[in-house]
Amino acid sequence: MGLRLSWCTSLCADSFPATAYEQLRQRVADSTPFNSLGWLRAAERALSGEQHLQVLLGFDGEHLCLCLPLIRSSERHGPLRFAVVRHLGYPLSDRIGLLIDAPPGAAVQVLREIRRRLPHALLQLNEVTGNSPWLQQWAARSSTHEQRTACRVPVHQLSPADRQEVSGDPRYKLRRARKRIAAAGAQVRRVTPDADSAAHWLQAVSAVEAVSWKGDDGVGIFSAEPQRQWVFQAFTALAGEGRLRLVVLELDGRCISYRLGLLERGRLYDYNLAFMPHYADLGSGRVLLQEWIDWGLDDGWQWIDASRVSLENSSHQLHERMTAQVEHLRCSFYSWRPQGLCLGLALRLWQPLKPWLKARQRAALPAPATTHLPPPSVQERQDAIPGHSQR
Repeated sequence: MGLRLSWCTSLCADSFPATAYEQLRQRVADSTPFNSLGWLRAAERALSGEQHLQVLLGFDGEHLCLCLPLIRSSERHGPLRFAVVRHLGYPLSDRIGLLIDAPPGAAVQVLREIRRRLPHALLQLNEVTGNSPWLQQWAARSSTHEQRTACRVPVHQLSPADRQEVSGDPRYKLRRARKRIAAAGAQVRRVTPDADSAAHWLQAVSAVEAVSWKGDDGVGIFSAEPQRQWVFQAFTALAGEGRLRLVVLELDGRCISYRLGLLERGRLYDYNLAFMPHYADLGSGRVLLQEWIDWGLDDGWQWIDASRVSLENSSHQLHERMTAQVEHLRCSFYSWRPQGLCLGLALRLWQPLKPWLKARQRAALPAPATTHLPPPSVQERQDAIPGHSQR
């Protein structure tokens, strides 16, 4: 039986097949917490009036085997605006799996239907993993295609060896941080919020982020509406499903530092962190990361996953402990419409010019001063993720 496609306009509607969706999500090995209905429904509620959601459903008989929630919006590229289609959840979803459990032979049919329902210049999928046959077929039928590495995420596979103290330089950094924390009288705490307590804990950690440099710069996940509304609703929903985890550093009963993670199939996604600048010298980030590892050993998790880092010069402390990496891709498919052809042509012209311009810029930079500047004193800037600072 062939793939039967249909559309709906909301994940929150009573008619949406939520049970079949969750069954599909469980079958797709690449799915993450950012594919969960709790996360995506919160993302839907946070859409602006200029963003339009269309959900493509694919059925084999009565069996749901495809669900692609797509948003169409107008984005500026240079002096012009173009229609762009993305997966719902951009830009806060650190990693998404395409919920497709159908033969690759249906890829052309699906792409044709997307272009019919959502005319666009560019279809862009961010933070996907693996070059699936579906993506290859879509690339072959695009006027221009670009696949770029968005980042390489460090992950750590837990093993009995993690019961032993870490070796090398991280050991001494961890020991010093623990001594400073003990001297300050602070304590590390593990928290598994539920639907009732999630609001309290989200208020506590958002207050920490607000006084950190992320809050000052307005780049934190809790910094602005409707983004704040999105993450509060999403984390509350995930807490109700038992997926939200926190490790916090408390001083006199007050949270002064935290790491927030999402647990999915034995994998802890280390999504967000912040701490109060006044306590930056405690070095709490490394201690709380170790607490993730210890918690995982106690509860039988398999992986600690950095979730998302910058492509270059990532300072995530999991690099010190990583046993593998997960490559995130950004896949761009330019349509055959006039705007798609124009954007694709601009990309092909820009690609050979970009390295030349970067070389010119580097050559124009002044020679480095011989005096040595003091290192940054705020530990938070080392723990945060350059180029992806809202995390």
